[in-house]
Amino acid sequence: MSTTHQPDTCDVSVVLPIYNEKGHLRAEIDRIRAALDASRHSYEIIVVDDGSSDGSETELTTIPGITLITHRRNQGSGAARRTGTTAAHGRVVVWTDVDMTYPNDRIPELVDAMEGWDHVVGWRQSEEGTHKLLRTPAKWVIRKLASYLSETDIKDLNSGLRAFRRDVAMQYVHDLPKGFSCVTTLTMSFLGNGYSVGFFPIDYFPRAGRSKFHWLRDTRRYLLQVVRMTLSYNPLKVFLPVGLALLGLGFVKLGFDWAERDFRLAANTLLIFFAALQVIAVGLVADLVVRATKSPSSVPPA
Repeated sequence: MSTTHQPDTCDVSVVLPIYNEKGHLRAEIDRIRAALDASRHSYEIIVVDDGSSDGSETELTTIPGITLITHRRNQGSGAARRTGTTAAHGRVVVWTDVDMTYPNDRIPELVDAMEGWDHVVGWRQSEEGTHKLLRTPAKWVIRKLASYLSETDIKDLNSGLRAFRRDVAMQYVHDLPKGFSCVTTLTMSFLGNGYSVGFFPIDYFPRAGRSKFHWLRDTRRYLLQVVRMTLSYNPLKVFLPVGLALLGLGFVKLGFDWAERDFRLAANTLLIFFAALQVIAVGLVADLVVRATKSPSSVPPA
């Protein structure tokens, strides 16, 4: 269900996924509106209520000047962002949250920073989330892995504040998972298809209300999604290092056999070599399949 007239076209569409955020919705939306009113950009604010049950769903109907889309049941922030992006009319889509963590008054600056870029991510300068001692090292490891796999220095992989070209994103929006890892998926989709991603430094603030992020479950999903996206675009970045590591282990074991077993080759040494060759072969076949089946991007990069 949606309410409020939608413009045919505009410069910026701000997509806000909402799930049980009563108490600060109006203040945050007013802050976004004031910033964009003072900018040179035409805009729309698309609010996707993702099955709220704390009164947010009622409060949203009293806020003027927004396009309200309602999910009857909670589907996840990724599903809400997917719905909002599909409904957007702006050349640029901005994703952000309404939990007071992001400097949403800087959205016009974020959009302006897109000059020459296809996607600009709000690069958080601090970590203010729950389970900080566990989240910080886990996110660092995942970010470094994603940087290696994408061959790009990723400053912030899963920031919730970002601006991107809608025409490019619509090529991949159907791949977005329903949960928090949608932001990771979008970043990797742009990078994996040759689009440019820039990073815009922002402050990050303590959250208002209760976090829906589960550090263990959602961190595991982020990690799996990074690997899954890399397998979809460049499988050799995953298979080749594993195969070469096994091959190196095989040669070390071979040297041990020759030194300790009078040049007799152990059966497990052969198994290591066979495993290495299989992993490399699977990687080459997977790379061939990806290249043969990959559809060319229909939208040129910036």
